[in-house]
Amino acid sequence: MTIDAAAETDRGLVELAARFSQSFLRWLDKGCTGGLTYPRLRVLEALHCQGPAKMKTLADVLGLSARNMTAVADSLEAEGLLRRAAHPSDRRAIVLELTNEGLVVAEQSLIPRIAAISRLFDELSPTDRETFRATLAGLVATMESGCARLEEV
Repeated sequence: MTIDAAAETDRGLVELAARFSQSFLRWLDKGCTGGLTYPRLRVLEALHCQGPAKMKTLADVLGLSARNMTAVADSLEAEGLLRRAAHPSDRRAIVLELTNEGLVVAEQSLIPRIAAISRLFDELSPTDRETFRATLAGLVATMESGCARLEEV
């Protein structure tokens, strides 16, 4: 069986994208976030910037599974950075909100940590950075719209 050049190029692109995704997440968890995993950092950021949120809504916005959202909320709650509260009109919903300590941690850490993470992209020229941003945005939009489904062969 012979693989044509286009299929080989596509295969290489898929492998490289997967390696980038895995490497980027490992790199984030190694220290650029100051001891906070990237999901924990994003939860702090979302609650700091947008205020209290339903746990399910926040998980959906951040792309976290219910299990991962629960684990992140548990750990941040154990550290005294957030609290769970009953939703005022939906008895089934849980609202997450930052504690006073969580607000302080968010205000002190978000900007420097996001800046440290973004330094990875200093390797790219401004033009390449914009091209990369636009390409990623397009791919994310395609995946999130459900148009790019894996079809069983």
